[in-house]
Amino acid sequence: MMRPYPALAALLALSGCAMKPLNSIPLTGAYDQANPFAKMIRGELKPVKVYETDHVLAFMDHAPATIGHILVISKVSHARTLLEMNARDYDEVMAVVRKVALAEVKALDLKGFTIIENNGLGQSVPHLHVHIIPRYGGKRLREIPNKIMPDAELEKTASRIRAVLAEMDVHPEAQ
Repeated sequence: MMRPYPALAALLALSGCAMKPLNSIPLTGAYDQANPFAKMIRGELKPVKVYETDHVLAFMDHAPATIGHILVISKVSHARTLLEMNARDYDEVMAVVRKVALAEVKALDLKGFTIIENNGLGQSVPHLHVHIIPRYGGKRLREIPNKIMPDAELEKTASRIRAVLAEMDVHPEAQ
C-alpha cells in the first residue's frame, strides 16, 4: 500500500513525533471534578488570570505555544467537550475568546492568532477549553517547542493584556 505523504511520514519518524502519543479523552463520560480546571474554578489551583466574569475564566497557559497563549473556560458548565456544552454557555466562552483575542492583538502587536478547541483526540484536560495562540510570524505552530514557564514570566504578559482589557471596559465602543 502506498502512503499518500511518504515524505511527511519519514519526517515524523525522524523527528520522533510519530512515537509520541497524542493526548486524548473519551468523547463521552462523566465529568471529573478533580481535573485541574475544576480545581481552578474552586480556587484550589491559582492560574495567572487574564480576564474573568461570573461565568468565564481566561488564564495564561503554563506551557505556552507562544508568548501570550491563553486558555478560556466556562466556570459554570461541566462540559468536557463541545458536544456536552449548551449553546448559551458556549456563546459566553466564545464572546470572551473574541474579547481577549482583540486585547492580545493590541497589547502584544500580533501578526495574527490561532484559535484551537480540541474535543476528544488532542484534548488533555477533560473540561472544554479554547486556546488563543498569538502568532508573531516566521514559525509554524508545530515548530514551536512548549516548555513550562514560571508564573512571574506569565504575569508580565498577562498584565499587558489586562491593561488593554481594562481600557476596553472603560471604552466599550473600541470593541
